[in-house]
Amino acid sequence: MSERPKKLTSEEINSKLGDGWSFDEKANAIVKEFTKLSFSNAAEFIGKIAPIANEQDHHPDILLHDYKKVRIMLSTHDAGGVTTNDFKLAKAIDAL
Repeated sequence: MSERPKKLTSEEINSKLGDGWSFDEKANAIVKEFTKLSFSNAAEFIGKIAPIANEQDHHPDILLHDYKKVRIMLSTHDAGGVTTNDFKLAKAIDAL
């Protein structure tokens, strides 16, 4: 059985942020909003995230709003906050 990831401190989180990601202390998650060209592009983007999240066994909260905006919120629920797993998934999402 693998060890659970350790919850990062606010300082550790802020030092790792980049490429448009921010730390939402109230939600205890790292967050980024993507604006796509259309509703279809936004839905396709979400569809590309799903297999990556399944592969990593780490599933983000995703909100599609204003017909072409996708808000991603990453937090490791088992750890009660942000861990290195969240930054790993964020990097994979950015690569899309």
